Amino acid sequence: MKIIFFLIILSLLIALGFLAAFIWAVRSGQYDDDYTPSVRILFDDKKTDSE
Repeated sequence: MKIIFFLIILSLLIALGFLAAFIWAVRSGQYDDDYTPSVRILFDDKKTDSE
């Protein structure tokens, strides 16, 4: 019975860790721009003098 309680507590700690990582990612702006990467391939790059 002790191992069940240990595993439940361990899984809750891991889940809280993932939740904290997700909240940190959202607050740091990781999910702000979800449109530009999908259309970036369609834009032509500007040519430099060396090309």
